[in-house]
Formats: sequence, C-alpha cells, structure tokens
Amino acid sequence: MTSERFPTGTADEREAAVQAASLAVQRGHLVVLPTDTVYGIGADAFDPAAVRALLAAKGRGREMPPPVLVSAATTVDALAVRVPGYARALIDAFWPGPLTLVCHQQTSLQWDLGDTRGTVAIRMPDHEIAREILERTGPLAVSSANLTGMPAATDADQAEEMLGESVDVIVDAGESPGGEASTIVDVTGAQGRVLRRGALSLEELNAVLEPLGATLTDEG
Repeated sequence: MTSERFPTGTADEREAAVQAASLAVQRGHLVVLPTDTVYGIGADAFDPAAVRALLAAKGRGREMPPPVLVSAATTVDALAVRVPGYARALIDAFWPGPLTLVCHQQTSLQWDLGDTRGTVAIRMPDHEIAREILERTGPLAVSSANLTGMPAATDADQAEEMLGESVDVIVDAGESPGGEASTIVDVTGAQGRVLRRGALSLEELNAVLEPLGATLTDEG
C-alpha cells in the first residue's frame, strides 16, 4: 500500500485531509493523524480487523491494546462504566489534553482492542484537526505513530518513514505542538495510579485532586 499525504495549510486543504482520513477509516484502513502530543496511527475502534492491522503495523501484539481517542468528554460514558468522581475531576481539568484514563469498559461494546482485561484507555486530544476527524469517524483506536521500540513521530515525515507502507492516508499538520506522550492514569480503583509519566506531572494532577481529598500514586 502506498499512502497519500494531505497538507492542512489552507481551509480547503484541511477539509480535504479530514475528509480523506474519515473515508479511509470508514473503509477499514489505517491513517496517520496529528495530535497535541505526538503523531498517531489510527483505526476504527469498532473494526477488529483494522485494530489488528494497526497493531501489526507497529509490530505490537494483543497484549498492548491501543488507547481510544474521542472528540468529546461526554463520550466517556458511552465507552466506560463506574467512572469515579476523581476521574471526572481530572477530565474537567485536563480534557482536551495530554491525559489518558484507563477505565472499566462498557461490557456491551462490540469491539476487540486486544487483551484489555475489561478496561479501555480513553483520551480527548487538544488538537482541532484530530477532533474534526474524530467527530466524523467516532472513537478511534490510536497509538503513537512509530514502530515499537522507536521514538514516536513528531512530524509527518517521521511517521511516513516508519509507517508509510501500512497506512492509507497521512494528515500533515506540521510539527507536533506537544512532542511528549500523554500521561496515563489508571482510574479503575478507589485511588488513581499513574501508569506512565508524560506531558502532565503528578504534581499537576494532584493539585486538582487534593481539594477533593484524593491523590494519585505514581507507578510511572
């Protein structure tokens, strides 16, 4: 497969890029899209074959299921259950933004993201183009645009070099504004746990929670 690259410099280019990416996802193909942290490789979260292709493109197995990106915070309740109050406080404070929350997934969901053990990692990116795509496609399984073991791509050139033969569309929005991966917090328990340190520090997260009488532990 040869990928097609779409610039986003003008309004017309941006619309063409969003449309091409959305159509590719609907057809079960993979896309590279910009986010506020690093570039991502995305697939329809509800298309098991596309998710398998995503993992294969990265050189990953089912034991490393991809996170799911959403366009609105309200989508959490369609994907997750038993979301604790402290998690909602983090959502209010940091979404859209570089915070991924590992939640109990809705058992009724017809999807296969890999060996999730009944959880789903959800994030709402702070990137307008990413959210425009998500608004048209619905939730996307999105992992960092890189081969496993390589640094995450922070521009379309790096993503194309590593994944160009595996994806249908590359949306080029220039250099990633963040360049650092999201912080991952497990919110499936009474106390949240930082699983991966990233763009948000433990101090920033706890500053929101301490007035509520909650804190996170750091396992990142």
